[in-house]
Amino acid sequence: MYVCICRQVTDRDIHEAVAQGACRMRDLREQLGVSMQCGKCAGCAHAVLKEARECCGEEGCPQPA
Repeated sequence: MYVCICRQVTDRDIHEAVAQGACRMRDLREQLGVSMQCGKCAGCAHAVLKEARECCGEEGCPQPA
C-alpha cells in the first residue's frame, strides 16, 4: 500500500528501511523522503514504522516519538 503518494513510498519500502536500520521518522525522511512535501502521510508512516519495528524486533532502536 502507498503510504506517501508525493514520494511514491510504500509500506514495503518502510519495512525494508527498518530492516536496514531506520529507527525514527527522521530516518525515514532522510532515506525515503517521507512527510517532506505535504506531510499528510506522517501519521500513517509513523504507524507503519512502529509496526515494522515490532515485526523486525528492532530492540536497539529508541522508542518512536
